[in-house]
Amino acid sequence: MGVLEGLVISHLGQGIAVEHEGNIILCQTLRRLDTVATGDRVLWTQSSPDQGRIEEILPRRSLLARPSRNDKVRPVAANIDTIFVVFAVEPSCDFLLVDQYLAICENCHINAALILNKSDLPNSDSIEQELKAYLKLGYALYRVSATAATGLDELKNVLKGQVSILAGQSGVGKSSITNALLPDKDLKVNTVSAITKHGRHTTTAATLYHLIDGGDLIDSPGVAIFGLAGLSEADLAYGFREFQPFINQCQFNNCRHLQDKGCAVRVAVENGEISTTRYQRFLKLREKM
Repeated sequence: MGVLEGLVISHLGQGIAVEHEGNIILCQTLRRLDTVATGDRVLWTQSSPDQGRIEEILPRRSLLARPSRNDKVRPVAANIDTIFVVFAVEPSCDFLLVDQYLAICENCHINAALILNKSDLPNSDSIEQELKAYLKLGYALYRVSATAATGLDELKNVLKGQVSILAGQSGVGKSSITNALLPDKDLKVNTVSAITKHGRHTTTAATLYHLIDGGDLIDSPGVAIFGLAGLSEADLAYGFREFQPFINQCQFNNCRHLQDKGCAVRVAVENGEISTTRYQRFLKLREKM
């Protein structure tokens, strides 16, 4: 049979599920290979009708990784076109976390977009101001309500022809949106408990699903949080895309964009060219690092 090309759709215990011409084959990997990620295109050889061995990982166009033990990074998913950052009015709009995700996307060179879920709930002026700032920066924003089933058709349209992943803190309705996009998939929905308004985590393995209308969705409950561990302070500043035109204008090339002399970023904040609230969140994330 020779070497075949396949698509990694999930990790199953010790094996890796590879899709080839609509069939799922359980594969093992060669020891010398890097960790295989969901979304990887691989070359594999068949050892029995439903089993095989992964021989090679084909070049990736993007990789999302998260820190694991011993300062190593663990690949979560590969060949993603867009990461959709999901947030909601309830439990609360955590723009600090949104900015953290966006900074990571910017550094991984993966396109990012925003999904405001529970858009049927009342919204405040301050939230609307923040949303305007993201739109001004060129981030697409989709307002959906998984429970009221609004805005989903527009979202399905956008997901066609690309590989996407949803990211967001527990309780924002990521699973509800996934269920709405994949009605045949039985997901345990993280219902936000009415009393605590906190979510709960479910499984952790990333799985790739083909959407009915076209496009692929990688569902990874484990991407609730992908941390800043892999980023340097300079990377964090670069991750705020509105800082990028000013970074090279700073007097010192190791400028921290705090109270540094000749900092062009801070001048841009004072002149209203950079949103003050975004800059304040940059400072908070810097401290968090």
